Amino acid sequence: MATVAVLGAGLVGNWIIKTLSSDGYEVIAIDANKDALSKLNKFSKTIHSIVDEELINSLEVDVYVNALPGRVGHKIRENLLINGNKVADLAFTPEDPEEMNQIAIDNGSILIYDVGVAPGLSNLLLHEANRRHGRLSLGRVRVGGNPSSKDNGWSYMAPFSPVDVIEEYTRPARIIRNGKINTLPALSEKTKFEVEGRGEMEAFLTDGLRSVLHTIDADELVEATVRWPGHIDMFLEKKDELTEEELVKAWSWNPTKPEFTWMEVYAEGDGRTSWILDDDGNESGSSMARTTGAITCAVVKFLLNEEKMKGVHPPEHLGELLLNLCLEEYGKHEIKIYEKSN
Repeated sequence: MATVAVLGAGLVGNWIIKTLSSDGYEVIAIDANKDALSKLNKFSKTIHSIVDEELINSLEVDVYVNALPGRVGHKIRENLLINGNKVADLAFTPEDPEEMNQIAIDNGSILIYDVGVAPGLSNLLLHEANRRHGRLSLGRVRVGGNPSSKDNGWSYMAPFSPVDVIEEYTRPARIIRNGKINTLPALSEKTKFEVEGRGEMEAFLTDGLRSVLHTIDADELVEATVRWPGHIDMFLEKKDELTEEELVKAWSWNPTKPEFTWMEVYAEGDGRTSWILDDDGNESGSSMARTTGAITCAVVKFLLNEEKMKGVHPPEHLGELLLNLCLEEYGKHEIKIYEKSN
């Protein structure tokens, strides 16, 4: 059976490790945090270590999953690619992974990046929208992982690295307007809207389009993060008062608190389609771990069977094949995703 090394055993990495193990794969879990590895011994081999070139060179695996926080995850990419590896990359970084495309080609490696809900699954759905509807007059992604109910504080806990959330809130947002790429301040264009079964939420621009700015044919493309009303106003009010460490603590994950992940991908061209993803966390993991982990497992299985493709690619380069693998994984884990056509 194939061997998969998962770099990072946080909320998402933990779910991926357990799921791949239950699917029959040999899994190696690697993390610098001993506590993160403590409950994984019965699912995988564990290595308590920082991830560096020496460690990568010491391993023989079939696929790597880069589930490290963005700041760390980018640093290890080149080490992975120069050794002819197959990589499913979840690290959300400001750096463009495609800058390493030639390194991957020269060394016979393949890396699929932005493996997640959005970017990730959203890319695949926008690609499918192009296939169905031609050039889009509008493509819109709205997505967020949130507590199931609003509270009197932040109404938020970070379902992945809180540091990555802070970067998401501060990185300028690139969108497409009138067929051209525009850059707007992060958190701009706030709008309130109703989420069926959840209540009134608030969306604001973030820089989540990334590769689809260049791969999706559209007059207008936007991506917005969804939170409970008041959350982002509180961030704007307090961001200069609180340190990064204080924000990380304030947004720390509470596994006993009900939460959900919701995404809408709306596409309009020659026809219209909306896809809705709506998942509640359960005993197997948080909703973000489940929804991100499922597409990661699909990418791992794609890579294990792919022998010809080399280079660095976003999910949409794999098109309908990967989308179908993702939907199979989502169905297997009872993650609800459905579409509405108009």
